Amino acid sequence: MNRFIDLRSDTVTKPTPEMHKAMFAAMVGDDVFGEDPTVNTLQEKAARLLGKETALFVASGTMANQLSIKAHTQPGDEVIIEAGAHAMNFEGGAGAVVSGVQFFGIPGNRGIFDAAQVEAAIRIDDVHFPVSRLIVIENTHNRGGGAVFPLSKIHPIRELATQRGLRMHMDGARLWNACVAAGISPAEYAEPFDSVSVCLSKALGCPVGSLVVGSKDFIKRVHRFRKMVGGGMRQAGFLAAAGIYALDHHIDRLEEDHRKAKKMAEGLANIKNVLIRQEEVETNILFFDVSRAERTAHEVTADLRKKGVLVHPTAKTRIRCVTHMDVSFADIDQALHVIEGVMKG
Repeated sequence: MNRFIDLRSDTVTKPTPEMHKAMFAAMVGDDVFGEDPTVNTLQEKAARLLGKETALFVASGTMANQLSIKAHTQPGDEVIIEAGAHAMNFEGGAGAVVSGVQFFGIPGNRGIFDAAQVEAAIRIDDVHFPVSRLIVIENTHNRGGGAVFPLSKIHPIRELATQRGLRMHMDGARLWNACVAAGISPAEYAEPFDSVSVCLSKALGCPVGSLVVGSKDFIKRVHRFRKMVGGGMRQAGFLAAAGIYALDHHIDRLEEDHRKAKKMAEGLANIKNVLIRQEEVETNILFFDVSRAERTAHEVTADLRKKGVLVHPTAKTRIRCVTHMDVSFADIDQALHVIEGVMKG
């Protein structure tokens, strides 16, 4: 089988040989008893990196977000979030099922909103309304094309949340990309938030896993809920070792993925019947539109697959590409060549 150039997501990466070695050499124990030394090391490392008291290793970004939401809220509460955010739209309705909450979606600009919008969304104290309890910010914003949420906008939201008694959670699935793009440390980005979730299986190239960080009392609640949903993974140190390796070796290299995305955006801008806003490509995610070709995104995607390029249709004429460590600059050139051929018809 010929090799595909897979630009559907940064979740498709395979562990590097060095990561494999770290995984197979890991010391393990039973993490449900808190006795896996490698999991404990990963959690301690993540907590230090993000400037929080402690951390918990979980199976996925969705689990990390939804357990955090549950730990911050009670049934009937409302969560203020951007209208296109992952936690509201792409996590299987878990907010309603797992936590019994409803979402108030703020219309953002590529996923970014401000304190004035949050203030307008906070409910008054009236029995007819749900209680506004939690603000969720996604950074980088997936549907916003990998947009970096500016720290300058986060601080006023934090001030408002403190004044009004609301908590704040960051869906930091690709926080590492935001830190590299903005030149801001993970701890500085995490500081305004009561909790942060970060993925290891996206930009950092691990096979499995995410982390939630926060205060000891908060993580104790998350830990209980992790058990409740069957999230204890026993000898998880083999997976945690990949996370330790990634945190040590794969954050700084994200700048390369960002350059790949910008290179791809520049190439797409020169292809007939492709619409793309190059100035919006900040990190490793980009979207382009094929409406000028009078074809659907699914049709274009199917033709690209036949020629060895995998992309992800997200709307009728909108296609997403994500660069990552398993796609080279030469692969980007080849993908552009294939896209140009397909778009010419």
